[in-house]
Amino acid sequence: MEALLIMIVTFVGYLVMYNLYGKFIGKKIFKIATENEVPAHKYEDGIDYVPTKKEIIFGHHYTSIAGTGPIVGPAIAIIWGWLPAMIWIFLGSILMGAVHDFGSLIISIRNQGKSISEYTSRYINSRTRFFFFAIVFLELWIVIAIFGLVIAIVFDMFPQSVFPVWLEIPIAILLGYLIYKKGKNLTLWSIIALVFMYITVVIGIFLPIKMPEIAGIPATGVWTILLLIYAFIASTLPVTTLLQPRDYINSHQLIVALTLLVLGVFATSFSSHHLNLVAPAVQMHPESAPSMWPFLFITIACGAISGFHSLVSTGTSSKQVSSESDSLFVGYGSMLMEGVLATLVVIAVAAGIGLGYEKNGVVLTGTEAWTAHYSSWASAAGLGSKVSAFVVGAGNIISSIGIPHSLALVIMGVFVASFAGTTLDSATRIQRYVVTELFTDLKVKIFKNRYIATLFAVTTAAILAFITGAGGKGALKLWPLFGAVNQTLAALALIVITIYLKYNGGLKWLVAGLPAIFMSIMTLWATILNHTNFLESKNWLLIIVNSVVILLMIAIMLEGTIKFIRIKKDDNEPPEQD
Repeated sequence: MEALLIMIVTFVGYLVMYNLYGKFIGKKIFKIATENEVPAHKYEDGIDYVPTKKEIIFGHHYTSIAGTGPIVGPAIAIIWGWLPAMIWIFLGSILMGAVHDFGSLIISIRNQGKSISEYTSRYINSRTRFFFFAIVFLELWIVIAIFGLVIAIVFDMFPQSVFPVWLEIPIAILLGYLIYKKGKNLTLWSIIALVFMYITVVIGIFLPIKMPEIAGIPATGVWTILLLIYAFIASTLPVTTLLQPRDYINSHQLIVALTLLVLGVFATSFSSHHLNLVAPAVQMHPESAPSMWPFLFITIACGAISGFHSLVSTGTSSKQVSSESDSLFVGYGSMLMEGVLATLVVIAVAAGIGLGYEKNGVVLTGTEAWTAHYSSWASAAGLGSKVSAFVVGAGNIISSIGIPHSLALVIMGVFVASFAGTTLDSATRIQRYVVTELFTDLKVKIFKNRYIATLFAVTTAAILAFITGAGGKGALKLWPLFGAVNQTLAALALIVITIYLKYNGGLKWLVAGLPAIFMSIMTLWATILNHTNFLESKNWLLIIVNSVVILLMIAIMLEGTIKFIRIKKDDNEPPEQD
């Protein structure tokens, strides 16, 4: 019953706060207005700038920001207990994450749909823009390389998911053709597409595809290569061809997955099995784990606040939102929905895993099951371990409503891989925008060609992925930096939003300023602690890269603070960008 109570209280809380705090911020702080012209109409090109119905762009935005972030983060942080994880997810998403996502989106909409790196020059200075570009490029570089590996790991762990995940692509292309070329009913045909997708899920159970080693390249390496090729193709196509329809199907898939989990929580809570929280409420000092303060706040990113979201808001979504009035639903609403997903992940790994967890051929239940997986920080290490904790826990919960356990596992495996795929191609497209903007500023015109810019994005990610060998696991070398880099970006985005609001006068800036201060302190604290660990282990790669990150972080924070102080009461607007 504890799990059921957590779910009900948080879901009601999100609904209430969207209508109270979210709408207050939208109408009173940012003053969104339907009559304001948006980039999707002004610069419509049929490729990147495309006016889109809010339901479709919500699907794209949500599936892009979700990925596996709200799964992996809570699945790690549960080691400190379910209570701190839930407090951070609930309060972080409402007061910080949603403000960050929506603020980044609306400012980009009011700045020609430019990325946060680019419009930083307007609100702080051009020097800071290049500092920001460095952080953003590093973040996306890691994301593209690591998400290819994440999907490869899911395919290896759950080969039944391979067939449905790849078949989703032609289904999505056909859906896009029917909607945009033939004018078919969006709701009807998207439901039909979803039904076909779940038919492929059932087929996948009987048609598992296990990738063999090819030319000395292990399965993870082969999948990574194929996925990067896919990312190149997908991110150069018009958004209406694949990105939008696929994300719309994925948003429907998410609704199905969340509905199944919610029904499963109700069913198990009132069944003889009982869905009890088997994870501790608070565990301050788990074996070999870092301190909860400040590492909780960089471990759970997606689900509470994530810098990657500002890249989606200002990279793809701001170019597709058809009206400023839609931006609150897309930006603020998507973040709260991600909080919903993160909440269900906590329930899956804190309670669902207790319904049955196999280790060394023995099926464990209750506290023993949770302890077997989370006995120490090291025992839960590895991307596969974190993903499997969620898939197993969620599969246990879903199977309680009568769905065969094998099918439940495939449904969740497809869910994880599909969302990771959405993040992969969105990140590649955003990296293309970043590369184009940066080299355009440097007067290198060849990168205005979307194929050249995308090839650069994919090639650099491939170099990182295969730098340690044919397994495609090179990005794991920089993975220890990802949490800090990601939350650094969140703090820096909040600083820009704060300065934007300062120009609007009064104390409006506090809604972003207080979160900016909190995230700056937590992230810098965690980054410095990480640095001491890297120094002790003499990991020179991480020492060098992390040193650069710290210097960039401090530089942008100082530049932002100086700019904030210099804004006068009668300064209503910064200079227009060229």
